[in-house]
Amino acid sequence: MIHLPEDFKQKMKMLMQDEYDAFIRSYDCPKYSALRVNTLKVSIDEFKKLSPFKLEPIEWVEEGFYFDTEDFPGKHAFHFAGLFYIQEPSAMAVARVLDAQPGEKILDLCAAPGGKSTQIACAMQGEGLLVSNEIIPSRAAILAENMERFGVKNAVIVNESPDRLAGVLAGFFDKILVDAPCSGEGMFRKEPAACSEWSEEAPLACSKRQLKILNEAVKMLKPGGKLVYSTCTFSPEENEGVIEQFLQSHADFELCDTPYMDSMDHGRPGWVNGREELKKCIRIWPHKQKGEGHFIALLQKKAESVEAPNHIRMKENKEPKANIYYEFEKENLNCKLGNRFVSFGDNLYLVSENLFDCKGLKVIRPGLHLGMVKKNRFEPSHALAMVLKKKDYVRFVDYSSNDSEIIAYLKGEVLNTDVGKGWTGVLVDGFPLGWGKSVDGVLKNHYPKGLRIRA
Repeated sequence: MIHLPEDFKQKMKMLMQDEYDAFIRSYDCPKYSALRVNTLKVSIDEFKKLSPFKLEPIEWVEEGFYFDTEDFPGKHAFHFAGLFYIQEPSAMAVARVLDAQPGEKILDLCAAPGGKSTQIACAMQGEGLLVSNEIIPSRAAILAENMERFGVKNAVIVNESPDRLAGVLAGFFDKILVDAPCSGEGMFRKEPAACSEWSEEAPLACSKRQLKILNEAVKMLKPGGKLVYSTCTFSPEENEGVIEQFLQSHADFELCDTPYMDSMDHGRPGWVNGREELKKCIRIWPHKQKGEGHFIALLQKKAESVEAPNHIRMKENKEPKANIYYEFEKENLNCKLGNRFVSFGDNLYLVSENLFDCKGLKVIRPGLHLGMVKKNRFEPSHALAMVLKKKDYVRFVDYSSNDSEIIAYLKGEVLNTDVGKGWTGVLVDGFPLGWGKSVDGVLKNHYPKGLRIRA
């Protein structure tokens, strides 16, 4: 039983009027659970054939599916292999509105835990540059972990404030997503504990912070570029109110029609005495759609805005670490991933040709972490294992998801196998889980200790 704050119920009753009874009844219904297929690793059709779960399509995102509450996909080996992301269904609509394309430069400004960044990365198909930022260090670490599991190779993970980013990357991006921190009213059914954290003053306080973030974000957008602003709250102050205030002070921006309006509700300009164009915004309601509460606005910077400045690209590293990696690649891989490298200490990264000069920024990962150089030998990273395909490994062991060896591997145990000496990919039904090192018929486990499951 969800105990909604009384002040919240009174506010929603005043706003929704005839819709209120249907709205409040939705809290007596269970939340919807959903997953989104990682199309960087597997096609939608292939996943449906492989999936042991009962799936129902989500109407606003092709790769999204509701799953039965009796299923536990987060405990399945396919989750550890990064074949899907467990995500609230309404949240999947946000990245669809952004409509990321291969080759673009895109910023996800408030990216943790990574649901929307991983969805954007799938749409980009490994081409272009994705900058995923999170201001809170602990959450930035979770973001990096999720991007790694998904096998994203064209992303930079950053731990910065919006104003510091804007100081370096003015006019740099084709598209920006601002999934702003909010009062979380739309998640009360999914996260009942959020009810106790809500207060009547929270929406106004959040709206001030949201507008400040938005004002910094738009500095980083190119002329003609698009920005999506989203929240998971019902509060007009944080939604239509923020967009109305923003447009009043930014004549070089306009609201765009959103492409997924047909199955969703429109914005409510009357709730903030705002302009009629606010109807172009999207609202997702738990009593109208199979998901939680969400708000989405699509903004475009007019093309006649000031031209974007040029940015200094990161120089690739010419140190011997690259040669040591090439030796590893020749012995253990059937593919060549690229030749643009940077190193930080003993760590070697493969980076995008669009990478900017990161000097002065807190960069967690400037690109794909290939591994570490230790005493003139190369030790591959878990991130490298997760971007590879079965055909890319010289040596591999491939288990069924039902095999006991899979659980043993995820626990960090040693496996018995004879595939020849050297670094070996450990796969589940053809999809990489991580590395092992084969020596004399024994596969030493190199699955990261922090990711291992408990007995």
